[in-house]
Amino acid sequence: MKLKHLTTVILSVGLLFMISCKSKPKDADIQAAVTTALQSSPGVSADVKDGVVTLSGSVASQADKDAAEAAVKLNQGVKSVVNNVTVAPPPPPPPAPVEVTADDALKTAVAGIVKDFPGIQADVKDGVIIITGEQKADRWKKLKMALDALKPKKVDASGLKVK
Repeated sequence: MKLKHLTTVILSVGLLFMISCKSKPKDADIQAAVTTALQSSPGVSADVKDGVVTLSGSVASQADKDAAEAAVKLNQGVKSVVNNVTVAPPPPPPPAPVEVTADDALKTAVAGIVKDFPGIQADVKDGVIIITGEQKADRWKKLKMALDALKPKKVDASGLKVK
């Protein structure tokens, strides 16, 4: 009877010894598995020490960061994951374009011409030059020729008094 108990005890101790001596995955093996798992996460790298995986790098979104961590956790031998991956901020929106209309260029050119004709005011709307004020007939002809040279849609002189 003692021999049966002794044999049972020896077998139990042997079984416990075999279970406790089961080889744990090496960090190099875990590193290889994790590197393979991270192939779908460009920009993320991993370091393994004592089964703890530390992720680093940069990704475009929080979802990419979470996916990298989840892919690593699935590997055998990974005890925990330290996720130091940063999420890159989105690029700033492009600046709003400044609209320059054809009227802006025409207004500038008209202002340059009208400054030599005191008593005349000019405005530009939709390519039409609107002239108001008072001017002598010969000066009006010179002004009209200069304005026509700018090729506007029309020169409206209905508000001009010609002396």
